[in-house]
Amino acid sequence: MKLEHAFPCGSPALDFAATLRARRSVRFEMFVSPDRLDAWFVESGIVDAVTPSRESDVERAIEVREAIYTLVGARIAGEEFDRGALAVVNAAARMQPATPQLTPTGRWTDATPDEALSVVARHAVELLSGPDVPLMKECGNPQCTRVYIDRSRGMRRQWCGMESCGNKLKAQAYRARKKEAQVPASR
Repeated sequence: MKLEHAFPCGSPALDFAATLRARRSVRFEMFVSPDRLDAWFVESGIVDAVTPSRESDVERAIEVREAIYTLVGARIAGEEFDRGALAVVNAAARMQPATPQLTPTGRWTDATPDEALSVVARHAVELLSGPDVPLMKECGNPQCTRVYIDRSRGMRRQWCGMESCGNKLKAQAYRARKKEAQVPASR
């Protein structure tokens, strides 16, 4: 199975919030169908299998995702949490979560979409109330709106991921320097 989603943020809650990309420009929605939501749940490692989602599950997941993004933004800005966003995330966190089971071959987690969404919401609660809050940063790429946890040495990471934003911005900077070096100096 080919991976359809990227997970550079360091937290399932932040990766979930990043499924709507480029919020400040041309928005790119990852959850365009129930099967894309199901793929995210499995690819993220939240669950090993999920019963097929319906459109209503996608709508609920998008509502929770937007609430998480709102809360993350408030936490980074040092602002109070939006009460509506809190209610949405807390309601999802109160739902029955996916429960891992031990099988003869190891751990296996089978879930409904609501159970998988509850796990994501619980990750958001833990993240936004835990020790990683000071490590959260927004990607340095102006087109990217991903928030990630910076666990780099000296907290000097600038991009959500080298594969996506880091390489792109480094290549642009290199081309700009090369072009500038080729322009003859004015007298």
